Amino acid sequence: MSGHSKFANIKHKKEKNDAAKGKIFTVIGREIAVAVKEGGADPANNSKLRDVIAKAKAANMPNDTIDRGIKKAAGDAASVNYENLVYEGYGPAGVAIIVETLTDNKNRTAANVRAAFSKGDGNVGAQGSVSFMFDRKGQIIIDKEECEMDADELMMLALDAGAEDFTENEDDFEVITDPENFSEVREALEKAGIAMVEADITMIPQTWVNVSDEDAKKKLSRILDLLDEDDDVQAVHNNWENADED
Repeated sequence: MSGHSKFANIKHKKEKNDAAKGKIFTVIGREIAVAVKEGGADPANNSKLRDVIAKAKAANMPNDTIDRGIKKAAGDAASVNYENLVYEGYGPAGVAIIVETLTDNKNRTAANVRAAFSKGDGNVGAQGSVSFMFDRKGQIIIDKEECEMDADELMMLALDAGAEDFTENEDDFEVITDPENFSEVREALEKAGIAMVEADITMIPQTWVNVSDEDAKKKLSRILDLLDEDDDVQAVHNNWENADED
């Protein structure tokens, strides 16, 4: 885990343009709706909603947009019928890909995900076909330039709050937690005034695949780009070592 953050690979440069930024807001809007339906509209009594709000703020979603989303979800709670579906498969060169979706039409989503894999010469597999190669963890990314706290002090704060691991990279600090301790660690950092670039539960690969073939790189990028563009797709995880170099 040391030396080089794989954050760029995992998130596949989600904010590479304004369209991707809009996609992030759509993704978070659906997560707000589901969190409100499951636990109510008061963040003080809904830890899942608190986590989604933190994710929204890390993505620079305006506060009034967040508030509108919560109020809309509270008013439309009965009509929120999103379903969580996870797809697993392989891209070229044996790169493992996990696709997390939140959808109100699973037939549409399944068709779109399969089409994305197919267009990049990939294959959708059965449940569990690649997830065993990933660990589900809480991941918090802190930009060094935005953090006034000393690295050692920040590390002790995170570890004391329950974090599993703390890594100092060239441009950022990376905090890894068990999913059950994620909210507690995130809130401890928030209370200390630490700005977070990313705060989310994610899938971290146990091993990485280095892809040298240019054709395979292009096909992998096509799969990931098509998935990123789909509004039903909440997150895409992969173990492509050099995805951030394209």
